[in-house]
Amino acid sequence: MTHQLTAIQGDITTLEVDVIVNAANSSLLGGGGVDGAIHRAAGPELVEECRLLRGCKTGQAKMTQGYALPAKHVIHTVGPVWNGGKKNEPELLASCYANSLAIAADNNLKSIAFPCISTGIYGFPKGRAAKIAVATAAEFLATQADRDWRIIFCCYGASDFERYSRLLDADRAAPEDA
Repeated sequence: MTHQLTAIQGDITTLEVDVIVNAANSSLLGGGGVDGAIHRAAGPELVEECRLLRGCKTGQAKMTQGYALPAKHVIHTVGPVWNGGKKNEPELLASCYANSLAIAADNNLKSIAFPCISTGIYGFPKGRAAKIAVATAAEFLATQADRDWRIIFCCYGASDFERYSRLLDADRAAPEDA
């Protein structure tokens, strides 16, 4: 089996993948940033389905249809608000990625795109967030010998794209036994 773990710069709402991940707020009813963009691009049916989900806790994830998006599904996950790292923020952010990947696996979805979760208005330090995202995805892929996966970190800005690209290049260059 082959796995692709890549970073791209672009708009997550335009990607033709099985599922995109939404950096949602706990209501799941739309907001700013990537959350608002996904809701606008998906159309009003998305918010209607999200209402039925009755919110989501930080670190957890829930899935809906993609509606007018090119992606078939949306996994909504609620990242932590950064409070200096003293309230389990790193573990909660890792849970966002792990729980999203678990939902994708449970639903036999093989291509998934993540935004930079919690690094906007939630204030998570971008470098730490990127390291957590890449490490969590790599740990997940290490358990997935039975199927092909395509995991994309879709970065809206150039600096985020460069950050993820450096991490992924370093990860590929690391010796297997490290």
